[in-house]
Amino acid sequence: MRPVIILIETSTSLCSVALLEGDRVTAARVSAEPRAHAAMTAPYVKEVLDERGLKVSDCDAVCLSMGPGSYTGLRVGSSTAKGLCFGGGIPLLAVGTLDVLVAQAVAGGLPEGCGYIVPMIDARRMEVYTAVYSSNGQRLTDVAPAVVEGPGSLLPTDVGESAGILFIGDGVAKCEPVLAGEKRWFREECPRADAMAAPALREWNSRAFRDTAYFEPFYLKDFIATTPKKLF
Repeated sequence: MRPVIILIETSTSLCSVALLEGDRVTAARVSAEPRAHAAMTAPYVKEVLDERGLKVSDCDAVCLSMGPGSYTGLRVGSSTAKGLCFGGGIPLLAVGTLDVLVAQAVAGGLPEGCGYIVPMIDARRMEVYTAVYSSNGQRLTDVAPAVVEGPGSLLPTDVGESAGILFIGDGVAKCEPVLAGEKRWFREECPRADAMAAPALREWNSRAFRDTAYFEPFYLKDFIATTPKKLF
């Protein structure tokens, strides 16, 4: 069976939607402006479906990039995905956002000599959500928030200083000055829905369907509301 899966990625400042048919992404949209999740996610779903002449009920599942990431973005993505699942009578799948970034890195081609991939989702100050993966996409450490103080603050002790490491994600820019060195590569990219194809298919083949009613994104840290500054 060639599944048709709606892919939704809203975990960082840019939102994106794609349509997976079998093992091929056949339509995709990516926002050109940051933080347009609430305004663009649902219209993007309609656009990719219209492009392929499909309705939500023609699809086999919705797959959400579930975090970690922006609290607001993840809420928008989750709400949209649940609405589509309930409305179309189809199941919900979910994949980790760091897994999406790793798949994106592999699809973009790894530098020669790269042995590890470290995806980085921007948190506050010098903090990122991260984990360490091998170059074939296997996760080696738990997903966790980390304060970037140097390579030693991110990498397992058994990763030598000479190991080739690709850092990818929207947390890269602020960390590159601290992490720069020989055989260190950096790609400042937001995760994209079209990169969700491989992890989404793994979830589909495993029939790892989520409980749509009770599913919650992987926030990793509690949401902290801030008090707006006085305007006057």
